[in-house]
Amino acid sequence: MTEFSASRRAVVFVHGLWLHADSWTPWMDRFAEAGYDPHNPGWPGAPATVAEAREHPELAGGVGIDDVVAHYADVLDGLYVDGLDPRPVVVGHSFGGLVAQRLLTEDRVAAAVAIDPAPLRGNILLPPSSLRVAAVALTTPASFRGTVALTPEEFRYGFANELSDDEAAALYDQWTIPSPGRPLFEDAAANLLPGSPARVDTRDADRGPLLFIGGGMDHTAPASLTRTSARIHRKHSGAVTDLVEFPDRGHSLTIDHGWAEVADAALAWLKEKGL
Repeated sequence: MTEFSASRRAVVFVHGLWLHADSWTPWMDRFAEAGYDPHNPGWPGAPATVAEAREHPELAGGVGIDDVVAHYADVLDGLYVDGLDPRPVVVGHSFGGLVAQRLLTEDRVAAAVAIDPAPLRGNILLPPSSLRVAAVALTTPASFRGTVALTPEEFRYGFANELSDDEAAALYDQWTIPSPGRPLFEDAAANLLPGSPARVDTRDADRGPLLFIGGGMDHTAPASLTRTSARIHRKHSGAVTDLVEFPDRGHSLTIDHGWAEVADAALAWLKEKGL
């Protein structure tokens, strides 16, 4: 983690399942060039490198959504001194997008960008493609306390369906890691449990602005889920809730050849909001 500079607004990047935190490296460079102070801490228990994460998958086992939110809340507390520093913003992908919404509505950040986010409690859509991706954990009860890795074929379907075979294989080799299965179980049961960790306070009228970014060809978190999450926020709160869609992009939109277009959309939105 880089040293925080009070003259620059911190941006914390939150990855989702099956991608290592270092997959944000190009975004870190892009945001630093734009004047921000970027940070990409991994999830609790996640090793520092892709190789270590693959060698020791047990280290991340059992981690749930609340654990991830608390972990990033602690990171944010270390970056912000009230009255002295600009409040940080958070950018999250997939389950990181759900975590970003919770951090925003729990008053931890000034703004949030949720990219292809996992569905929040209240989102009752259940696309078949999402079920197929989640089934890699949900069909194995032991995954609740352990970790699950994607095969190249599963990554191809869930993340890289819009990419060439060569690019899909390269991204799989470069960034994929085993991840805890617990968040998938928690999200699957979200609408059955009032206290679900997938809950987000969508009635928070005082929160900062929120941008949703959706990939129109995403199999893991289809754009229909992203649009519905945005509608839930807008229905319950007058706070700024914006939506941008990339109709020809899949779940890999933060790491594939077109990542810069997505990053620039997030940067433009932050600048538009004066952040």
